Amino acid sequence: MTSSDLARQIHGASHLTGDFVLRSGRRASEYFDKYRFEGDPVLLDSIAQAMATLVPKDTEVLAGLEMGGIPVVTALGRHTGLPCAFVRKQAKSYGTRRLAEGADIAGRRVLVVEDVVTSGGQIVLSTAELRALGADVREALCVIDRQQGGTEALAAEQIHLLSLLTADDLRAAA
Repeated sequence: MTSSDLARQIHGASHLTGDFVLRSGRRASEYFDKYRFEGDPVLLDSIAQAMATLVPKDTEVLAGLEMGGIPVVTALGRHTGLPCAFVRKQAKSYGTRRLAEGADIAGRRVLVVEDVVTSGGQIVLSTAELRALGADVREALCVIDRQQGGTEALAAEQIHLLSLLTADDLRAAA
């Protein structure tokens, strides 16, 4: 499947118009409902297959951010064979009390995986916490870059953003 075919499918499954408040607090007249493409196992598998080619060669662990990055990282792990960590927004006060569940991250090259990036705020926060736990994080990979400052915010934290598609790609596929 070509990237334009994939963009058309994602756009068709997830593009909404209206008045939306984003995590960043910004308002948007269009929204890509990530749960619509993440909840479609065939489409999610196609997305993960295409994303696998973007995973840096020296990656040792894929780290999916709660909540949208979890299905993406799980599907991506199937295509790369890499172990996955599931990163909470904050560690629970019970059980293992870990921020990152699943694969060990300390001392390993970790790729942060997210579904949609707008400002990059959650990636910045989670990467700081992962680095404090000993992870070597240099890149983040997302399905959709909304092109609203995330790339620049991440670069300021020495995180290179890799994206499967941009908002412009999805608009062009409409």
